[in-house]
Amino acid sequence: MHDQLSDGRKFRLLNVIDDYRREGLAIEAGFSLPKIRVIRTLNQLLEWREKPLVIRCDNGPEFISHEF
Repeated sequence: MHDQLSDGRKFRLLNVIDDYRREGLAIEAGFSLPKIRVIRTLNQLLEWREKPLVIRCDNGPEFISHEF
């Protein structure tokens, strides 16, 4: 998700949601969300919870790298 501040700067949000429980698991905000930050957030979630059977995401640039 992305939006723009009143001064024109754009920011991005990474929202991780458990679709079954409708529970918000993580929110990362920043002026950029490089793939390494997304991977770090997902790895932290894997330490706290079981590995999901499926990960559903949009085709944002941080989700189409080989590292992901």
